[in-house]
Amino acid sequence: MVQFTLPKNSKIGEGKTWPHPAKAKKERELRIYRWNPDDGQNPRVDTYHINAGDCGPMVLDALIWIKNNVDATLTFRRSCREGICGSCSMNIDGTNTLACTKAMSDMTGPIRIYPLPHMPVVKDLVPDLTNFYAQHAAIEPWLHTVSPTPQKEWKQSHDDRQQLDGLYECILCACCSTACPSYWWNSERFLGPAALLQAQRWLVDSRDEATGERLDKLEDPFRLYRCHTIMNCAKACPKHLNPAKAIAEIKRALVERQV
Repeated sequence: MVQFTLPKNSKIGEGKTWPHPAKAKKERELRIYRWNPDDGQNPRVDTYHINAGDCGPMVLDALIWIKNNVDATLTFRRSCREGICGSCSMNIDGTNTLACTKAMSDMTGPIRIYPLPHMPVVKDLVPDLTNFYAQHAAIEPWLHTVSPTPQKEWKQSHDDRQQLDGLYECILCACCSTACPSYWWNSERFLGPAALLQAQRWLVDSRDEATGERLDKLEDPFRLYRCHTIMNCAKACPKHLNPAKAIAEIKRALVERQV
């Protein structure tokens, strides 16, 4: 019989069930992934109960309520609370999304909260995004020009500016990339939906003058062509963008320049 050895700290156990809040007329139950790299223990899932009458409507509100009133050791990222910064991205009830824009009323029963999947975990709900940010930097997300710099600004027509719609709005929350099976298995070489969406943003920018060089860097069996248009990225994006479409446009541009 074949026997497999799981990596260290990969088996999730049952954690602590915290007390119910006193005098709460309405409660919600949250089951939250916990892991501390310093204690040498396997990950666990702790069960919390919040006083819904004393808490805001979003999942992030519940996490903050727990941290302030129940367990100060609970660790997660958050900043803007308005779906702008992308800091509080996590897996909520099986879907990658932003905790600050995910309403608890959208879900019934216990709310299950995990860090973004297939990423190294720093602690609790905080994933290690070092590789993700390095891939974004690799596509050189700034204007490349050879023309003399204008005195005031690089001008752009209204129609040219509209070409950036659906691309520039990405907040780098990593929900799309961590929902992509190709990224799970090839994250060290496949750039992933988020970085490739940003690559297309600069490829279609009428002010950029390095289209050929950008395409040269993307024409690779792994950096670009690991995308198989599964569409998980578009489904997971909390900003309703379509990275798969952007990737398809890059593939088309590579084909057209060979004709």
